[in-house]
Amino acid sequence: MPTVVKCPTCSSSVTWSEESQFRPFCSKRCQLIDLGEWSFENNKISTTIQADAELDPKAAQDLIEDMEALLAKNDDFFK
Repeated sequence: MPTVVKCPTCSSSVTWSEESQFRPFCSKRCQLIDLGEWSFENNKISTTIQADAELDPKAAQDLIEDMEALLAKNDDFFK
């Protein structure tokens, strides 16, 4: 059974397969809307990305917890 995800832009269902050329988006339009959001800095990565070698165990755990919290906010993304 193929995986079905929600389009990040319009929330329509998208089958995650080779036939879905714009995945995770449903269309080129939604893909471009998302790109525009990034270009206008409406979306951004909130923490500085560091190499794994530079992270101490506490910082690594904090980063994992931050990512889990972000994923928990968007728990319906892969449904």
